[in-house]
Amino acid sequence: MENNTKIQIIDSHAHLQWPKFDEDRDAVIERAQEAGVVAILTLATDLQTSHEVIRLAEKYSIVYAGVGIHPTDVAKAELAHLDEIAQLARHPKVVAIGETGMDFYWDKTTAAIQENFFIAQLELSAKLNLPVVIHNRESGQAILDVLAKVPDLPLKGVFHCFVEDVDYAHTVLDLGFHISFTGNITYKKSALAEISTAIPLDRLLLETDSPFMSPVPMRGKRNEPAYVRHIAEKHAEIRKLSLQTICTATTRNARSLFGFDD
Repeated sequence: MENNTKIQIIDSHAHLQWPKFDEDRDAVIERAQEAGVVAILTLATDLQTSHEVIRLAEKYSIVYAGVGIHPTDVAKAELAHLDEIAQLARHPKVVAIGETGMDFYWDKTTAAIQENFFIAQLELSAKLNLPVVIHNRESGQAILDVLAKVPDLPLKGVFHCFVEDVDYAHTVLDLGFHISFTGNITYKKSALAEISTAIPLDRLLLETDSPFMSPVPMRGKRNEPAYVRHIAEKHAEIRKLSLQTICTATTRNARSLFGFDD
C-alpha cells in the first residue's frame, strides 16, 4: 500500500450531518485525514440539513457544504425553502447545490413535485455558478428529460452514485457533467467496474456517500470518508493505474469543479 503522506483524496459526496456520526464525528474526521482525505463535501437533503452542513463546514477545515433539497424530501418541503437555501448558498464554504435530482425507487407519486424542485435547483445552480450534485435512482430518463427542458442553463456538476449503462454515461459526459461511483463499484457482482472504464479520467470523482454504501472490505459497516481510499484503490485496479495517479487526477477534478481551497 502506498504511503498516505503521498496521497491526497477528496470525498466528493458524504452526509456527515447524519445522526449515525453524532457519537464520533471528530474521530471520523481524524480517520479521514489519516487516510489522506484533504476535503469532504457533505450534502444536505432539506432546509434543516442545509443549515447543519454549513455548521459542520464552519467547524472542520476540511469539510465543505452543498445545500439543497433531496428528491425524497420534496413532499414535505416548500419551493419557498429554496429562497432561504439560495441565501445559504452564498456562504464561503458552500461549493455546490444539492443533493437534488429525481428518485422513483422510494416514491413515484411525487414525480411532478420532484421535477419542479429539480428544475428550480438547476436554475439556482446556474444563477450562482455553483455545480449541481445530481441524485438518480430509477429515474434516469426522467432526469435527461428535465435537463432537455433547460438547455440554455450553463450547468456543471456531477451525477453521483452512478448506476446507469455506458450509453447513459456518454450522454451525461456530453452534457458536460462529471461522474462518480460509490462503494458499490467494489462489490463482487457489480458491473460498474467495467462501466467506469468508459469515464475519462479527467471527468471522474471519488465519493463514499457516507454513511451509506460502504465499500469492500468495509461492507456491512457504517461508511465514512476514510473508506474513500478503498474506492480509489478499486479504480486503480480496474484501470491498471497507480493509486497515486487516480488520487491526483480525481483530486484535481474535484478542486476544479467545486473550487476547494488548495
